[in-house]
Amino acid sequence: MVFTKIDGAKLAEMILLGANHLSNNANMIDALNVFPVPDGDTGTNMNLSMTSGANEVKKVAKGTIEEVANAFAKGLLMGARGNSGVILSQLFRGFSKGVEGLVELTPKTFAQGLQSGVHTAYKAVIKPVEGTILTVAKDTAKAAEQLAEQTDDFETFIDEVVKASKKSLAYTPELLPVLKEVGVVDSGGQGLVIIYEAFLASLKGEALPETDAELAPMDDMVNAEHHKSNQDYMNTADIEFGYCTEFMVKFEQDKLKQYPYDEEAFREELSELGDSLLVVSDDDFVRVHVHVEYPGEAMNLAQRFGSFVQLKVENMREQHASIVGEQEEQKKKPKAEYGVVAVAMGLGVEELLLSLGTSVVLQGGQTMNPSTQDIAEAIEKVNAKNVIILPNNKNIIMAAEQAAKLSEDKVVVVPTKTIPQGMSALLVYNADLSIEENLANMTSACEHVKTGQITYAVRDTQIDGLTIENGNFMGLIDGKIKATNRDKLTATQELLQELITEDDEIITILQGEEASEQETAAIKSYIEEQFEDVEVEVHIGNQPIYSYIFSVE
Repeated sequence: MVFTKIDGAKLAEMILLGANHLSNNANMIDALNVFPVPDGDTGTNMNLSMTSGANEVKKVAKGTIEEVANAFAKGLLMGARGNSGVILSQLFRGFSKGVEGLVELTPKTFAQGLQSGVHTAYKAVIKPVEGTILTVAKDTAKAAEQLAEQTDDFETFIDEVVKASKKSLAYTPELLPVLKEVGVVDSGGQGLVIIYEAFLASLKGEALPETDAELAPMDDMVNAEHHKSNQDYMNTADIEFGYCTEFMVKFEQDKLKQYPYDEEAFREELSELGDSLLVVSDDDFVRVHVHVEYPGEAMNLAQRFGSFVQLKVENMREQHASIVGEQEEQKKKPKAEYGVVAVAMGLGVEELLLSLGTSVVLQGGQTMNPSTQDIAEAIEKVNAKNVIILPNNKNIIMAAEQAAKLSEDKVVVVPTKTIPQGMSALLVYNADLSIEENLANMTSACEHVKTGQITYAVRDTQIDGLTIENGNFMGLIDGKIKATNRDKLTATQELLQELITEDDEIITILQGEEASEQETAAIKSYIEEQFEDVEVEVHIGNQPIYSYIFSVE
């Protein structure tokens, strides 16, 4: 069947299939992380961002092109996580602008939307880097414009668009040397190609290729479904399916003989009971999240295949009423003059940031980037006329900037990339100064602190002249790997020799959840012996992933 035009319903179908295909490949995209540290989350971020966009599309699945594109852009923006998620949201925000007023799309107007998306995304990034998702989007849009002049068959057009995107992706290592050194393509670009692949599969009516992806973290998936903001725009009585139901079932062979498991068929059965459905399965388990009115019905369907190992049911009507009540109380409170939002992981780090003047600490960081929506909610919770955001992670800065633009209050983002930078910024924060002065002073303070981190490798690799083995400990200075050793203490000592100079005066140690007091005592003694003029402070940060974070000034 030849398509010369597509309507809003078809575009919605393409988007929803794109979300599904991205979800199936999220773990593969995560694995493309250049550095062998346990923080490869591009696939997770793009997946959760896309899920948010797809959920908005479901609400207007039979609308016009403009309605579907606008809904997708809105959902992506609010759910955007990490740099990859924000750039994805900007690509399709621009796409929606490019197709304004359209009821149908032709290859030419689709190409026009892609080009508009590239323009918007490049404007959103202060220092665009070639060899990334931006390059793949740009090359694809340019090819699309040329292809649209050659054919009006949508299937042929998208087929060639996908080929162009894959060609651009394959070339990313030539543009970004670190990709070539490690032997991978750009992870964000790979995610975009996967979305385009799904668009083509939708037009062809073909099934997407199978993946061997592991089970996605259900908590992350559910977080993408649940947002507390804007709860006051609906009445509690309007909630059609009142119970958030989550469970995990371990397959049992005797039951499977009687009721063979088919994920698509199971998903279809559950979809008839409620909404906000997520189903993920592998050879051993199936995980489900769904909003239903009668949780037992969903559980009965699942119990045919095995036994429950996790169960959770929450009454969303009660939750909604509570949230609305909290929001109403918040609105009644007079706004404070100043507030500070910081992003961090670890209870000890949270306590430290609060003691330095932070108003609200939003839990997040590596592997758990908060969305634009999450940050917007934190800004609202601060309830202040002037709000300063400390992302404390380079992959959260763009989402923070998007959240700042959405707020009616005066909000600025200090581009802190690490917890030590956030701490230094807080030390010069002064509520008696204007927000512009604070922004300048706090940003400047970040330039005078060095960050060291100890973590572990999740795969073998060679980078920056170092041969790193899976399981080895690594020492990083401001994100660059400087030391590696199978022994944690040795790796730490090698890092400290690189990190501390004769001009440094203070080193603060944040002990992570995987470190021990004995190790910390040994490290403190080593610093005092090797660097006599340096003052040492120790705090229990309880941060995950990084056994130690060092702040040097």
